[in-house]
Amino acid sequence: MPLAFRNRGSRALAGSLAASLIWTVAAWSQPPENSAQAGYVDSRQCATCHRQIAEDYGKTGMGRSFFRPSPATSPEDFTKNNQFRHTLSDTTFSMLKRGTEYFQRRWQLGPDGKEINVEESRIDYVMGSGNHARSYLHRTAAGTLIELPLGWYPGPGSSGSWGMAPGNDTPHPRTRRFVSYKCMFCHNGIPQIPAANEAADSDPVFTGELPAGIDCQRCHGPGAAHLRTVSAAGAKPAAIRASIVNPARLSPDRSMEICMQCHLETSSNRIPAAIVRFDRGPFSYKPGEPLGDFMLSFDHAPGTGQDDKFEAVSSVYRLRKSKCFLASAGKMTCQTCHDPHNVPRGAAATAHYSKACQQCHADSQISRAGHPQGKNCVSCHMPKRRAEDIPEMVMTDHLIARKPPAGDLLAKVIQPANTPYHGEIVPYYPLPFPATGENALYAAVAQVGLKNNVETGLPELARQVAQQKPKAPEFYIVLGDAWEGVGKHTEAIQAYEQALQLRPESVRALRAMALSLQEAGRGTQAAAALEKALKLAPSDPEAWYRYGILDAASGRAGAGVEKLRKAIDLDPSLPEKSRRLAEALLLTGDLDAALAVLSDALKTDPYDEDAWDLAGRILLEKGQPDRAMFHFERAIKLRPGSAPHLFDYALALARAGRLDDAQQRAEAAVKFQPDFADAHELLGGIFEQKRQMPLATAEYRRTLELKPEASRTHLRLGVVLAAQGDRAGAEQHLREAAKARDAATAQQATRLLQQLPAR
Repeated sequence: MPLAFRNRGSRALAGSLAASLIWTVAAWSQPPENSAQAGYVDSRQCATCHRQIAEDYGKTGMGRSFFRPSPATSPEDFTKNNQFRHTLSDTTFSMLKRGTEYFQRRWQLGPDGKEINVEESRIDYVMGSGNHARSYLHRTAAGTLIELPLGWYPGPGSSGSWGMAPGNDTPHPRTRRFVSYKCMFCHNGIPQIPAANEAADSDPVFTGELPAGIDCQRCHGPGAAHLRTVSAAGAKPAAIRASIVNPARLSPDRSMEICMQCHLETSSNRIPAAIVRFDRGPFSYKPGEPLGDFMLSFDHAPGTGQDDKFEAVSSVYRLRKSKCFLASAGKMTCQTCHDPHNVPRGAAATAHYSKACQQCHADSQISRAGHPQGKNCVSCHMPKRRAEDIPEMVMTDHLIARKPPAGDLLAKVIQPANTPYHGEIVPYYPLPFPATGENALYAAVAQVGLKNNVETGLPELARQVAQQKPKAPEFYIVLGDAWEGVGKHTEAIQAYEQALQLRPESVRALRAMALSLQEAGRGTQAAAALEKALKLAPSDPEAWYRYGILDAASGRAGAGVEKLRKAIDLDPSLPEKSRRLAEALLLTGDLDAALAVLSDALKTDPYDEDAWDLAGRILLEKGQPDRAMFHFERAIKLRPGSAPHLFDYALALARAGRLDDAQQRAEAAVKFQPDFADAHELLGGIFEQKRQMPLATAEYRRTLELKPEASRTHLRLGVVLAAQGDRAGAEQHLREAAKARDAATAQQATRLLQQLPAR
């Protein structure tokens, strides 16, 4: 993931708990590891003086945003209606409770109807109060959090319903969706993280017990100074007030930014919705400081079809488009309508929000304007709608409009395909965007960080870096990643070297440079970079993984296997590592070990089409065609347009004598990849076996256009031409085949030349 981009497309979202839940869920058992200098305290101390506020806040969605599951906090049905079938991915899930622990189980069915790829994960935390959704998290031994694929949504009845977590209602649910610091920033208090992980782009590792909910200090700032002042003898009220942030006493901009730190997301699409400044830690924002000092927000360019998007975390984004907001000249903030300590419900909510509208729109004014009098302003002017990015969720539209949008806003919609956005990324907040050199660097980073506008952005980033020579190594790493992304290995290496001059201990830069060196054919130097990375971080699984792939690609398959096993021992959570280990084992000739490793990979991620395809090839090699066919079919179902997978399946079908089926898959392969020489050659062989010689001739000729040196194809074309009576053509291609380095091909071509009838 590129450095420090805040795009919460993988977020787990908020929702509702049992009414008996009280303020204590908004506290953690101990202050964060890095809190001593930051001044954070155990937020339960706030309730000593502010008990009623704390109890009321504990019932809000923010107060119930993160917790450990328990009977008191879990109205979901874990015993009866606890199974969910996801047709798109051919997967069944069940939610289980055993004693005091909760689990999510996942499985598929094999060709014999028995369960395969079974995985059961303990639910350690729940993210989301249930007002809109809940996601279930598993904590790994390494201290990372994984969002499990199945979630929960409120609905009719007390228990709601199971459904795929946001972004997972696809044929490829993410089984290893790691909860980033960026996700936790908006769904929790200040968690404990290792001191080294304050650096940009750190892996999301958490230590100690995690906060239970968004606590008081996220809006009021660190509380240590306030507690000291309150406890001091003779403390004056003015000093007590000055020792803590009260959003109501801030300027409208600073006050609203406290909400915007989490409730402003320009889009959940794959754009850098916000970039945390490289010199800031992931949880270092403090209420009252300008939000732009912590992060910069970016958006799609105007006129690109994204101007009226309505998404799950778009409340501030939509509000800022409203005429009411714009006409207030900055006076209207989130707190104009919302009391964050006490969220009303039902009829009380209707009255509360209508009263907020009447601060500016009195009944007498509305009546004179011919507007019908009513007590429910928001139902028309801020209606509830289904979010475009998560159709299971119904949200209030914070765009205050004269008339509600047309149509049934609550009708279930089909989520549009998340087509990657390619175009300019423009600054969104703060505006006007301060014209500083550093901000110009970040604006260029926004163009290339997620590959939205590389053609224009990469030269601009390179120019800005060369001109300003920034001191933060992250700018050079982003530049290196961008150069590598367009295949400019030399330029990428130079950028990584500059990053290492600024921070020689950057394992991230060393790993990235090693990859570029490998792609540039400088394997020895790539190995040296990885050796240095491992000397700095001996337990870094990614460095071991990269080194293993390098060894395998350099003809040292045995050494590659050892390093890949080391990487998996250090971090068994990523299935791709097991698949790459299987590929290395194949190079050693150990088919059984490779197949066993692939079984582990598919248990972890049964939606990895490459693992299914590789297992199919191994099973075919081991003489198990029926099992192989099942694996090839799975691979193609997961990626219907994969020419290599279609080719592998076609080859297996041809070997099994199923020529018509083989022809269908091979033709599909060349349709998706017209320059796929091996697929054309396979089609030629299929037509030859079916005695359709003109078609075979055409496919063999096309193969040779793409791969003129293919001696085996010259041999087959010579045979086919001879069968059609074209002696001259047959002789030409057989003579080419007779030059083959492969002795068997050369000998067969020579023998066939001798058997050609005389002219």
